[in-house]
Amino acid sequence: MSRSDWEVVIGLEVHAQLNTASKIFSGTSTAFGAEPNVQASAVDIALPGVLPVLNRGAVERAIRLGLALGSHIAPKSVFARKNYFYPDLPKGYQISQFELPVVQGGTITIRVGEGESAYEKTVQLTRAHLEEDAGKSLHEDFHGMSGIDLNRAGTPLLEIVSEPDMRSSAEAVAYARALHALVRWIDICDGNMQEGSFRCDANVSVRKRGAEQYGTRREVKNLNSFRFLQQAIDYEVQWQIDTIEDGGTIQQATVLFDPDTGETRMMRSKEDAHDYRYFPDPDLLPLVIDEAWIERVRSEMPELPVAMKDRFIAEFGLSAYDAAALTASKEVAAYFQAAIDAAGSANGAQVAKLCANWIMGELAARLNKADLDISASPVTPAQLAGLVSRIADNTVSNAIARKVFDALWNAEGASADEIIDKQGLKQVTDSGAIEAMIDGVLAANQKSVEEFRAGKEKAFNALVGQVMKASKGKASPAQVNELLRKKLAG
Repeated sequence: MSRSDWEVVIGLEVHAQLNTASKIFSGTSTAFGAEPNVQASAVDIALPGVLPVLNRGAVERAIRLGLALGSHIAPKSVFARKNYFYPDLPKGYQISQFELPVVQGGTITIRVGEGESAYEKTVQLTRAHLEEDAGKSLHEDFHGMSGIDLNRAGTPLLEIVSEPDMRSSAEAVAYARALHALVRWIDICDGNMQEGSFRCDANVSVRKRGAEQYGTRREVKNLNSFRFLQQAIDYEVQWQIDTIEDGGTIQQATVLFDPDTGETRMMRSKEDAHDYRYFPDPDLLPLVIDEAWIERVRSEMPELPVAMKDRFIAEFGLSAYDAAALTASKEVAAYFQAAIDAAGSANGAQVAKLCANWIMGELAARLNKADLDISASPVTPAQLAGLVSRIADNTVSNAIARKVFDALWNAEGASADEIIDKQGLKQVTDSGAIEAMIDGVLAANQKSVEEFRAGKEKAFNALVGQVMKASKGKASPAQVNELLRKKLAG
């Protein structure tokens, strides 16, 4: 039986660490990197007599996400105790939300693949609920023992749960990337996967194509990179298919992914909700969110990616592809907008398209090679705006523009105009001067002239190249083409 006879079913649970200064139920710092156990207060470890107090900032960040996803913000939600024993959970329970989460439903649209084969898909969200993080078990440095660091205990999380709508690892990664970009865009999470601020659990199952019932799922826990997410799902899918085809059955389980081997391994049989003995936390009142609170948070929201994408298309005439690429991250969108603002209204649509092309092309390539984020780009939005404006008004050709860009990359503070003037890079647009260069090239290249008149178009390109060489790349390519054809037709 081939892989195409099976359908993959994936749902993701994403834990986004909220970027509050203090923990969800105490005033303890959430700063990353402190010495072990110096940021674990009496509340975080539930010493007798202490009482949790809900962090208002964590709630507002949950509301922000709900508004961004078009979700229902529950007017009343309840905190519950999720009971289980693990060494890094000193309370013996985790404060979470179960029956009444703060964010319910919602959707996010993802783009999967590249080029002509790319497609869009809308993924449904089940819920997003507030909870506290557990501590962290450390196994590497203790030689047969484990250390427990409780600094992370009580750090506010928003667990974002999707419906099982994804049908491939590529869709799962596209969803995770879109959600990662969104939580950073609305400034509720820094998205640092290396520090554990954004972690994914993947629920994976397979079923015969055309079957109505889902197969038994296995949950791959704590995937902290998009590459590991894709590798883990691909391995797990193939393992499940092979197991069933060999006559075995899939048991519901929690599994871990080993990046060194590229394999998943079972950690424990999977618990169901009733195993955790959820009950309402007696120390916390229900969370009540009124419309006035929601509207205040809405008024403080930034322009969202979908709205910005539509605006870029309507205002600047960009293609849907370009607009989507430019709004894939908040930093890229901000850079593009700043460049457009710096360029002004002259040659508006042309400048916008040029800015988009340079940002997604030359600038992105340079940043990638230098391992830099766009926020640290040596070429500022204003400098790029100056360059594309000179391309738009024919001061420089595209070829010369690359030389200017090189100089901008390496010259702090210089403008495109300063570099063009200093290096004498202005494009030659004087028809008389160009004609004189053409005459010289034609006189020196009679063989190419004869080949062109005999119908060889490549000979024309060779002549154009000679004229551009004679002008040191400064002649207007459009004018060279036009005047050269006139000369050859005469």
